This record gives sequence, structure tokens and C-alpha cells, in this order.
Amino acid sequence: MYRLDVLIQGYPGKSLCHGGLGWSTIALLRGEGRSILIDVGAFAVRPEFGRQLQAAGCAPESVTDVVLTHAHWDHAVNYTLFPNAAIWIGRVEMDWARQVPAGFNPLPELYVRDLAQHPRLHLLEDGEGFLPGLAAHLCPGHTPGCLVYRLTGGEVPVVFSGDAAKNRAELLSMATDMTMDAGASRASLERIWGLWRQVPGTLLIPGHDLTMRLDAAGRPDYLGERRAGIAAWFSEDLSVTQEIDLATPRF
Repeated sequence: MYRLDVLIQGYPGKSLCHGGLGWSTIALLRGEGRSILIDVGAFAVRPEFGRQLQAAGCAPESVTDVVLTHAHWDHAVNYTLFPNAAIWIGRVEMDWARQVPAGFNPLPELYVRDLAQHPRLHLLEDGEGFLPGLAAHLCPGHTPGCLVYRLTGGEVPVVFSGDAAKNRAELLSMATDMTMDAGASRASLERIWGLWRQVPGTLLIPGHDLTMRLDAAGRPDYLGERRAGIAAWFSEDLSVTQEIDLATPRF
């Protein structure tokens, strides 16, 4: 039904000293006459996002739909780059986000205000099928209205868990970091596991990690290779940088 490309890899980490890292997953679905983005990332990802769209042969004007898992800045703000797209987000999420006052929180209040008035905004309910093969599942905790999306009709189903299950560690531990409601998050993790186990071979694409598939023992197995790093100017010469590899774990 669709060709699936992960344009931006999510990263399972957070900054220790500078606030949110915000390296979240962006996926592209193409088929059925549509080009659909599942989340659109943070402002800082724009240069790489643009390169990946160009490499995929997907012009911003050709994107028909932007599907948001939730309203946080690192997943939502770049909807403004796609002038012809319909925007899909949960009704519970938007009702909540509209009422949160400006403050030191992850909601980009000016973007939320603009999104609420978007002429092609569509608000989704729990269990609603909305685009060919896509259905929304309410999985609160990280935010009150987080949606998880399940795609069917292709070779194997795909679950886009957003930040309801940010990474492999959350899925295995059944505990969550950065949640507004730990109990709700645990119930949402159980729901995600249920969606994942429905059909053997189902892919799960989390908000901040690599794509995964369950192995023969029923444990998450990574697909692909992580790429993450920083180049820093620590010397007195602008042409000399120190490259720091963030892809390889060191315990």
C-alpha cells in the first residue's frame, strides 16, 4: 500500500545540561496517491530534514498529510513547512494543548495557537481509521492525548508509537521517562505491546529510537544501524573539530 522511509532517526537520549535534545523520528509514507509524514520534528532538524526529503524525491509542496503523534515541539513544529498538507492530531491532545498556559514546558505555545486555527486541521478520536490503512489509538501518559498509529494493508503492519513508547528501554522495562502520568503510560505501553504482537513481523517505529521487530523469543530486535554524533570546536583553529560518536553505547 505504501512505501515507508524513515527520514530522520529517533535517538534514545536526552541532554544533561541544555534542556531537551529532541532528536525524534520522522517517517514518510508514499502510496495511494498520498505523501504522508508521521511527525515532522524540531526546528533544528530542518537542514537535515530538507536534505532527506530531497533525496527521497519528495517536495514539501507534494506532501498531502502531516500526522502528529502529539503536540510537543520536537515532533510537531515543522508542520508549517508543508503548505498543501492536511494536519491530523488527536482531539484530546489539542483540547489539552490549547488550555496549557505559556511556560517552561515542551509545548510550543505559538505553534499550538496557530495549529488550532489551521484550515485543514483534522482532530482524531481513539480507534478512528482516517487515511487508507491508518488507524489512531489513544495512548496517554507522556501527554494526555498521545496517539499511536497502526498501519495495515502492506506486507507487514507498522506501529508508530511516538513518545507513548519512546525507545526500547521503555518497552522492555514497562517504565517511562518524561511522563505526565506514570500509571497511564504503563497502561499505554501494554496497549502498544498488544498492537505489536497482533501480527508476526509487525514493525514498531518509536519516537526516539531505531525501528524494531520482535525476534523469535518475542524481544525487540533493532533494524538498521544507529547514526548519531557531534562535531565540536574545542581547539583554537576553526578548521579543527573533535567528532564525538553518539551511536555506540558505553556503559
